[in-house]
Amino acid sequence: MTPSHWFDTAVSPPQPLPDSIEAALDYLASATGHPVYLRWTLARLKRGCASLADAKREHPTVFALLLEHEAAVEYWDRGRLRIVAADDAPAPEIILQRVLHRHRRRFREVSNGSALLPATTVAPLAATARTAVWLAALEPPHAIAARVTPVGRVAHDADVTAASVTPVTDGWLARAGRFVNPSMVTNTLGVADDAQAVILFLRDRASRSPHTLRAYLGDLRSLIAWCAHEQLGPLSDLTRHDLLAYRRALERQAEHGAVIAEETPPSTRHPGRRAHPGGPHEQSAAVASRALAVVSSLFRYWLKTGYLIANPAADLSAGGAARAAWTPTRIMPARVLALCDAVVAGAAPVGLAPAGLAPLVWARRCAIWSLYRYGGVRLAELVWSDATGLPRLDVDADGNWTLHVRGKGNKRRAVPLPAVCVPPLRAYRLARGLTVTPAPFERLPVIHSEKRDALGASGLYDEVKAVLLAAEDLVTPGDTATLVTLRAASTHWLRHGYARTLVVDHAVPLPVAQQLLGHASVQTTAAYAKTDLAQTRALVEGSFATP
Repeated sequence: MTPSHWFDTAVSPPQPLPDSIEAALDYLASATGHPVYLRWTLARLKRGCASLADAKREHPTVFALLLEHEAAVEYWDRGRLRIVAADDAPAPEIILQRVLHRHRRRFREVSNGSALLPATTVAPLAATARTAVWLAALEPPHAIAARVTPVGRVAHDADVTAASVTPVTDGWLARAGRFVNPSMVTNTLGVADDAQAVILFLRDRASRSPHTLRAYLGDLRSLIAWCAHEQLGPLSDLTRHDLLAYRRALERQAEHGAVIAEETPPSTRHPGRRAHPGGPHEQSAAVASRALAVVSSLFRYWLKTGYLIANPAADLSAGGAARAAWTPTRIMPARVLALCDAVVAGAAPVGLAPAGLAPLVWARRCAIWSLYRYGGVRLAELVWSDATGLPRLDVDADGNWTLHVRGKGNKRRAVPLPAVCVPPLRAYRLARGLTVTPAPFERLPVIHSEKRDALGASGLYDEVKAVLLAAEDLVTPGDTATLVTLRAASTHWLRHGYARTLVVDHAVPLPVAQQLLGHASVQTTAAYAKTDLAQTRALVEGSFATP
């Protein structure tokens, strides 16, 4: 291969890699923040260390190999560093190709005079397959039936072009209402119809979490179906009167059951899908409030980005009242958490872990559990983003660890990690072949994957569930309540427990707890301060105790 045919599109202007294989590997190491391919000899080891004792302490695996072989190779493979004898190592060209393939969104090959496609234009093309599916999910039934060309089979996201998605956008949403801003100077979204404006809203506000995306699609689909039934629309044409009528319909739905669904002609319903908010089943007030909150968020986003010239959904949602009435209930009791901590700490009986579990996999599982347990982060906040370089760990001069994440609304926050969380992270980094503490400008996934660069949301979730499953073997026979809790718990239960520990157990000021949890409203954080009657009685008794 010719390294100079590969361009780094993350810099401006894009620049080619050095001509030689060795120089290209050094460039990749600098760009990715971790070693890529190093050939160790005794001479090189002595140059980097003051003495052989220091070399043995800082590079124990390399030192041991050099006692038996002339050279050793340290190379990057599937999210971890591997060190083998030079005779057993793959060729540097192979490692270079693997790393370039892993980072193919950043490094692109240009040969035979073909034009370079910058990374900024690759992302929209790669997203068109997903956005086509989103648009199809939002279309009213009659619009889907009337389309000549439905969403077709997509083999690879990168193969999808704007032309192939045009039939999808030629539907109910592909219109503009009276409130759309026609000036592209102040319309920062740069689109002129609701279809593309909805897609940008979903990508900015809901694409990082499949659960959030599913909920947003369902709530927007309910509004669109209601508009189709009432012969209103597009969304950017709705007045405040229209949206208030939609809110009243939701309120009737919550109070009286399937009112809207009964008014809906059968021909306009999706088979096996709710045609209108609530469908044939009664919805609670909380569900209706969430639906209004999503609609309000959509119009607020459109106004903020300049797509609309007015916001007809202002104060439509009683979000503050809903947050004030919300009480977190999915919290693991202390005794259940103690069982899981015992599993991670190795206090469980020998043989509890699945047979044949690799040390690296077990170290990764313990690190994942510790981050969710003591960081209070959302599930998606531990998913690696190559664009932002988050999540990221750093350690200050005093040895304090901090987890940097990107939360809802693309808001970044720093979460201080307690000392009890650090040992599993250190052990996991050593198992990956990394340094015990992160380098100052380290840029690599906090949690690696054996098949790709980083573990996704489903993989992270499965690792936490594996700890919960292992804890079942420590439950006292006959303790059904604990078993039910372990089987129902998830990563968000750990987040609720983290918040409850801060707010209730240690009386952390609400603004501080809000910052640590990344809540948009302090009312959400305050909900964790609600206690049961027994705790309330103890607080009152302690406040008025007899001297």
